[in-house]
Amino acid sequence: MTLVQEKGNHIIKNIENVILGKTSEIKLVLSAFLAGGHVLLEDVPGTGKTMLAKALAKSFGMKFSRVQFTPDLLPSELTGINFYSPKTGEFTFREGSLFANIILADEINRATPRTQSGLLESMEEAQISVDGTTHLLTLPYFVIATQNPIETQGTYPLPEAQLDRFMLQLTLGYPEQQQSIDIIKSQITNKPLEQLHAVCTLEDYTQMVNVVKNVYLHDVVYQYLMDITEATRIHESVTLGISTRGAVAFAKLAQAYVALDGRDFVAPEDIKYLTPFVYGHRIALKGSIRSRKTAVDAVLQDILSTVTVPTEDWKGRA
Repeated sequence: MTLVQEKGNHIIKNIENVILGKTSEIKLVLSAFLAGGHVLLEDVPGTGKTMLAKALAKSFGMKFSRVQFTPDLLPSELTGINFYSPKTGEFTFREGSLFANIILADEINRATPRTQSGLLESMEEAQISVDGTTHLLTLPYFVIATQNPIETQGTYPLPEAQLDRFMLQLTLGYPEQQQSIDIIKSQITNKPLEQLHAVCTLEDYTQMVNVVKNVYLHDVVYQYLMDITEATRIHESVTLGISTRGAVAFAKLAQAYVALDGRDFVAPEDIKYLTPFVYGHRIALKGSIRSRKTAVDAVLQDILSTVTVPTEDWKGRA
C-alpha cells in the first residue's frame, strides 16, 4: 500500500464517521484537495455539504472558515479591510474570512457578482489584493462552494469564467434508508463531528502532494483526454467547450484520484469515469434547455461513446 493510499484511506474513514455512504464523493473531494483545485457542491439543503467540509478540515487539523453568502455580503468581509486606528494613527489590515486553509462558501450563488468575484483571485492565485497591497494566503488553500439547485429566486448564477475555476462539481444526494437511520441515531446520542480528530499532518499532506505530482500519464492518455476536450468544442449542442485550464485541471485531478487507489499511472478508464465531474459544469449548451444537467450528461455520454479509447501499452514510462 502506497503512502497516498494509506493516508487517504485513513482520511476517508475518518470523514465517514459523520458522512455515511458517500465514499466515492469523499474520494473525489479529497482528490481535488490533493490536486490543488476547488470543488462546487450543488445539492439540496441538509445532505451534509457543510459537514463534509468541516470533517475534511478536522481530518487534517487545518484552519477552517465558513462564509454564508447572502445578497448583502460585502467583498471586504471576504478579503479583509484596512481600518484606521486613532490610537496609533496608522492603518491596520484586518483579515477577512478567506484567510484560512479550507473555506466553505455556503450558497455562493446568493451573493452579488461583485462579492462572488472576491473569491476569484484567492482561488486562482492563493492571494488577496486590498488597496494595492497583495496578501499571500497560507497554503494549502481549498474552497468548497455550495449552491442550492432548486431555489433560484434571488440568486445570481455563477458565470462561466467562475465555474471554470472549480476543478470539479458533484452532488452528494440523499443517503440510503438504513444509513439515514444510522445518521439520525448518531446525531441524537452524540455529536460525531466534535469527536473527530486529525489523522494527517501538514507534513503528510505535503508528502502526498509530491507523490501525486509524479503520477505518470502516457502520451496516449494525454491524447485521449484532449480528444474528449476538443470534442466538446465542436459538438453541435455546445456553444462553449472546455478551456485549456479545464484540461489541465482534469490531468491533475486524475493523478490524485489514481494515487488514492495506490497506482502510479492514469488509465483511459480513469479519464472516462472522471469526465462528467470535471467537464459537466464547464460546458455551455445552445438554446434554452429546461434541464441543463440531463442535457449535459447526454452530450458527454455522446462524446465518450464516439471518442476512441486507446488500447496501446500506455502503462509504461517513456
